[in-house]
Amino acid sequence: MTIRHILALLDSHAEGDEERLLSIALSIAANEARAGHIDDADALKKAVQRVRAARRGAAISTAAPIPLARPRGELHGIIDSSYPKANLSSMVLGTGTAEKLARVVRQQEARAMLREHGQTPASHLLLIGPPGTGKTMTSAALAAELRLPLFTIKLESVFSRYMGETAGKLRLVFDQVAAMRGVYLIDEFDAIGARRGDPNDVGEMRRILNSVLSFMEEPNSTDSIVVAATNHVEILDHALARRFDEVIEYNLPTADEGVVILKARLGKFKLAAKVLKGLREELGGLSQGEIVRAADSAVREAILDGRSEIASDHLTTMLRDRKAFRDRFHSVS
Repeated sequence: MTIRHILALLDSHAEGDEERLLSIALSIAANEARAGHIDDADALKKAVQRVRAARRGAAISTAAPIPLARPRGELHGIIDSSYPKANLSSMVLGTGTAEKLARVVRQQEARAMLREHGQTPASHLLLIGPPGTGKTMTSAALAAELRLPLFTIKLESVFSRYMGETAGKLRLVFDQVAAMRGVYLIDEFDAIGARRGDPNDVGEMRRILNSVLSFMEEPNSTDSIVVAATNHVEILDHALARRFDEVIEYNLPTADEGVVILKARLGKFKLAAKVLKGLREELGGLSQGEIVRAADSAVREAILDGRSEIASDHLTTMLRDRKAFRDRFHSVS
């Protein structure tokens, strides 16, 4: 074990960052294996596995996480914090999307090893796609997967009518990113990332975007993840593209994926396979969010009626209503 390893272990212990400590231990095990000390390497790996298994058991037995990370002072009212429980396995994701997110998780879990080789894990993600396709849920699932708090930045509290104040509040947000590890969600990112030079642009908005571009270039020693989500990628400034480590596109679910989402949401209120097959056409073109809301409506009706089964006609009506509303909304838009 090198002096660098010892210093990294002490730093992670001082910061209370157990995951980093375990990652360093695995890095040491890899070095031992390369040196031919196979038994020592295996013993160290098994010790790490025991610690992680014990930690998972403790997490399951705990009713609720202790809120250790709550924004205070000037950040109170700008950032909301939460501790999500549902991880990525609870989501229905396309193959490409799942692979990109798995890559981010893997890099974050081995961030100490990457830093030893002069590399940093992916930490800036841009999620693009239609509303209701799982972008916001992904940020919560990433936080749960990495056992980190989720910090949601409330843009309505960030914007100010006073010149320079908005950039100052964003400065506070990115200082928090650098000081406290977590997953930071900026939803509706197009509100601050709109293309410079737009005819409707004003000088203050250009200054805000320039500030964001500058903040995103700063080193992130905590390896916090900044997730920007938007439904309108077409209006984003092109300079933003190179600031993101991963750009992940979300699409409407296929009919098969829609069936999986529906079955998962109905839970114990099952539907016959024949009925589910008949709903495939109704599911086409609906987002994950629309399918979930239709399923929830059918479940509520079943509970109130004292039934253990879902009324397929009611569920069909709910799906059709969702589709009709969406079509009317788009035609007006």
